[in-house]
Amino acid sequence: MATATSKHIVGQNLKRLREKMSLSQEAVGSFLGISRELISNYETGQRNIPSAHLTVLANLFCVHEYDFFEEDAADQKVNIAFAFKADELKSEDLDSIASFKRVVRNYMDMKKIAANAQ
Repeated sequence: MATATSKHIVGQNLKRLREKMSLSQEAVGSFLGISRELISNYETGQRNIPSAHLTVLANLFCVHEYDFFEEDAADQKVNIAFAFKADELKSEDLDSIASFKRVVRNYMDMKKIAANAQ
């Protein structure tokens, strides 16, 4: 059995997270300012996702950038409580959601660090 390449793993995780939020490729592409076709290429592993896009997507999905590289997606702990369902959200709405999720993720990280320091 062939081992998945990094860009395939990242693409599979992007697709899984996008679908978990009920976002279309078109919506994610619009959010990033790129085409739906490029999102499709990312998800199929045909193209590498630039790190700047991974950072923005990590904020949107309330994960860390390195979570995209986890080969076993079942091991990822995506915070479902913040998985907004997005049937008719606009790009500006996604900007606000991503900003909010970035704050929440940072808070959760700080809380974990404080608990470990005790």
